[in-house]
Amino acid sequence: MPGLPHHLARFSMLLVLGLLCAFFSVVTRTEQFPQDAAAAREIAAQIGKDARVMIAVRAQPEDAVFEEALKKELGTRVLESVRGEPRDARQALNRAAAAGGLDFIVGNHVTAAWLVFEDLGADFPALRDTRILKPASRVWPVFLTRENLLNIASQIAVIAILAIGMTIVVITGGIDLSTGSLLALSAVVTALLMRDAFAGAESTTMQMILAALGGIAVCAAAGLANGAIITGLGMPPFIVTLAMMLIGSGLAYRLADNQSVYQVPELFVWLGRGADLAGVPNAVMLMLLLYVAAHVVMTQTALGRHFYAVGGNREAALVSGVPVRRVTLVAYTLCGLLAGLGGVVMASQLKSGSGTFGAKYELYAIAAAVVGGTSLSGGRGTMAGTLVGAFIIAVIQNGMNLTNIESNTQNIVLGLVILAAVAMDRRAARA
Repeated sequence: MPGLPHHLARFSMLLVLGLLCAFFSVVTRTEQFPQDAAAAREIAAQIGKDARVMIAVRAQPEDAVFEEALKKELGTRVLESVRGEPRDARQALNRAAAAGGLDFIVGNHVTAAWLVFEDLGADFPALRDTRILKPASRVWPVFLTRENLLNIASQIAVIAILAIGMTIVVITGGIDLSTGSLLALSAVVTALLMRDAFAGAESTTMQMILAALGGIAVCAAAGLANGAIITGLGMPPFIVTLAMMLIGSGLAYRLADNQSVYQVPELFVWLGRGADLAGVPNAVMLMLLLYVAAHVVMTQTALGRHFYAVGGNREAALVSGVPVRRVTLVAYTLCGLLAGLGGVVMASQLKSGSGTFGAKYELYAIAAAVVGGTSLSGGRGTMAGTLVGAFIIAVIQNGMNLTNIESNTQNIVLGLVILAAVAMDRRAARA
């Protein structure tokens, strides 16, 4: 079990995460133009109850949300609502002028500047006293916007799920290089089962569940095979899982005929793209639930203690009566199972299955575990630390994207971060 030094290291990683968030918050500060419910309420507070209002927005999703929020706040005060272009606004102005005029025209930072509104009195004498309103701008970090924070969580969800299994395997003193390929295999098998065994795009909810379970089962079996070969033949985990990585990738491409399998129902995207609880993506909620369950297993069960015992001192664990082979089998099976689940989530996000999925994901999963304080020597690591490590990687990638750092430099930075984490682990092991 991890001791005080390891917990201190985990808190230091929390500090690093906090400093990274603070840094990217400072460097991404820009002028923001809100179009949310709060902006609509701000506008409504400036308009009297008997006022006559026209709303003008563009035909874009974010503008439509703003328009609906304004309609809800203003109610019967809205006489005209335009969603389109300046010529549509001119037609609405003609109608409003003929109907007796307007008190306010409400738009966003783009539509409020349309030339059609520039000199209303000249073109529409009945509208000479009409005021143009728009939400006040504010300086705010792009990094800290709700959309970006949810985007970070969504992007890291699949890697974080894989990192749970990777952490367990690394704690036992092993490694699993096959998780990325198994993720792709799971996505392909899941999509193929829906297309060929069920009704394709017309598959029912139960059929989708069965297809997903099929993809997960295939990967769990591959993980079991990894563990059986490692324990039965005494082969190094690096070699065994490297071979499984090639096998899994080859199978994924072969089963899909080197193409994407996309004949899946619209409802299938619920897991990967849906957001049923306060706007938090369902994939993120699943990730958090899995981490809670994994934390309980690792800290409150005999199986969790056995994982640490096997990784800390294999011979001592064997003498103490720990079923080392069985524990190792369980570790690799769980790693494969979670890779399969990650494949289902990614297939849901991308609404397809392809052999190209999961490229380098096994490396990111290892990086998340190591950055989060899991020792590559085995015996030390926590699920909370791995989750923090996953978010550190996600924040670095997202921050570099927001600051327009190109991909090659991003790879260099991430490589240096991983090297620093491993160096800290080795230093802590010698202390």
